[in-house]
Amino acid sequence: MIRISSQQIFQGGINRLQDLNSNLNKTQEQISTGQRVNRPSDDPVAAARILKLDQELQRIETYQRNTDLAENRLEQEENALDRSIDVIQRVRELTVQAGNGSLSANDRRSISAEIKERLGQLADIANTRDASGEYIFSGFQGAQPAFVQDANGSWVYQGDEGQRSLEIDDGVSVPISDHGKGIYSDVRASTFGESDPGNAPGARINSVEVIDESAFSAVSPDDIEITVDTGAGTLTATNSRTGAVLTAPPIAYTSGEPFEIAGVRATITDAGNGDQFSIRAGEKQSVFSTIENLIDGLDNIDKGNPAGMAQYNDLIANSLNNLDNAQESIVLTQTELGGRLNAVESTKQFLEDSSVYSEEIRSELRDVDYSEAISNLSFQSFVLQAAQQSFAQVSRLSLFDRL
Repeated sequence: MIRISSQQIFQGGINRLQDLNSNLNKTQEQISTGQRVNRPSDDPVAAARILKLDQELQRIETYQRNTDLAENRLEQEENALDRSIDVIQRVRELTVQAGNGSLSANDRRSISAEIKERLGQLADIANTRDASGEYIFSGFQGAQPAFVQDANGSWVYQGDEGQRSLEIDDGVSVPISDHGKGIYSDVRASTFGESDPGNAPGARINSVEVIDESAFSAVSPDDIEITVDTGAGTLTATNSRTGAVLTAPPIAYTSGEPFEIAGVRATITDAGNGDQFSIRAGEKQSVFSTIENLIDGLDNIDKGNPAGMAQYNDLIANSLNNLDNAQESIVLTQTELGGRLNAVESTKQFLEDSSVYSEEIRSELRDVDYSEAISNLSFQSFVLQAAQQSFAQVSRLSLFDRL
């Protein structure tokens, strides 16, 4: 026979009541927090998976901030480039207007005055700052302006050639900046002609224009050296570096009449016998220098003589060509920006999808089912109440009551 003491009966009843009360409190906590797993002991396997999902969501949130930053920087740069094209296009329109032969000196000065304003506007755009106050076109030197005026008043680049990148996903980085040197300074300049200082007075070469890029590329970047033989009425041209003859046989020369050599068309006027000229391949030139040269020419070239008129016409033609090249340089950068923005947008969408998927899994593991929890709470309350009533009855039992 097993003997059960009163102490054992009381202790067993208390332990049972404590277990029931603990389960009830746990259910109440789940309902109040909205979470099925509030501590690892609630469900160790689910708790481990929830921890990993929390870490994954933190990683995604970090990259989402980076994609927002990258998108903002790229869109700001794109906006600045759009405005730059608008300014250059306006300068080009004014340049075409300046090429009108019927304009007076006052008309040219008026055009020059507006171009000066546009030049300052372009410099302001090139010195655009981001939300943190850094200059977006200065490379890694974001604390200093990209372009400043030197002692001569010319706009020169002050940044470096660094390009900032930002990681927007594991192993995925996107450039978020472009240096101003590559956009505004390293612009292909037009080909131009140059007269030897020892030539006859008034001898000049002008109206230089590349008409066949493939033929000219066979010589470029070397210069074309031209010698005039007025006795034979011919021109002889050679490659400045190799000495190779580019005109075999020599081509005819007539003062003021256009001729073509290695894909280049030009005109030589009033040349003496043995006079020499050069056609130089256009080197890189800042769009600011192009506009500054245009302003200087509009203000100072005297069109009252044939030489001045030819110089002025060359200025207009070269300026138009260089402005077109500057626009092309900016458009190429915009094309690259578009590709980067597409990459950022697709990564941003991927991160958003990953976040939603991870949130759903975490919710399934962690969040409470309210209908089930409330049902459990009602049942547990009923069981606890019944247990309490039963214990109260049992605790009053005594053998003395039967004597």
